[in-house]
Amino acid sequence: MRDKYNEIVTKLSVNVNKIAVLRNSRGGNCPNVLRAALDIERFGADGITVHPRPDARHIRYDDVRDLKRSIATELNVEGNPIPSFIELVLETAPAQVTLVPDAPDALTSNAGWDTAAHRGFLTEVTARFRERGIRVSIFVDPDPAMVAGAKACGADRVELYTESYARLYPAGREAAVAPFVAAAEEARRQGLGLNAGHDLSLENLRYYLECIPWTDEVSIGHALISDALYYGLENTVQLYRRALKG
Repeated sequence: MRDKYNEIVTKLSVNVNKIAVLRNSRGGNCPNVLRAALDIERFGADGITVHPRPDARHIRYDDVRDLKRSIATELNVEGNPIPSFIELVLETAPAQVTLVPDAPDALTSNAGWDTAAHRGFLTEVTARFRERGIRVSIFVDPDPAMVAGAKACGADRVELYTESYARLYPAGREAAVAPFVAAAEEARRQGLGLNAGHDLSLENLRYYLECIPWTDEVSIGHALISDALYYGLENTVQLYRRALKG
């Protein structure tokens, strides 16, 4: 299928938040988030994703600064564009910023943007980041209208929130992926790049990409770091890379 779409090879960006959670649980710097990120790059990942939150319960703002100075692949910084987050992103100028509408007390990302209701705000923020040369991706539910809205806000890409796909996959993968195919087709019609993330795993990743082979990038953290407890970090990164190749 991928030949049909100009042989797009989906990139793997590894979210290292859970490594920071482990570090923060004991204080100090073990495990070392920067070292882990550099190892993950060396093992074959195409990028590193971080999602700093206001309470700094995992990734801290200084982690973002350290990673930007040190990694060789793309840095993707996710988060709700509150003033301190905007300042951090403008300061560090990562390759990509992913705008996520997280509430301060959210355990994890749990919804995409309503790009119609928040069009004015998202348009303003997107323009500031793009002026700095930062690629902007907007996190959306698998709804073609929200995808089209992201384009109207000036985004370069959308990231489809794949929680429902992962949750429904065991009961019927065709039904689970159908809304994402529709949203991905709208992204292609709009000329938007296409990312995906949340609960993608070795179980469900390959089929998702078989159905949406023009996906530019997947961001995977929780499942990959959990798998690494059993398979080892280097082997796990390679397993995910093989899943991306179909």
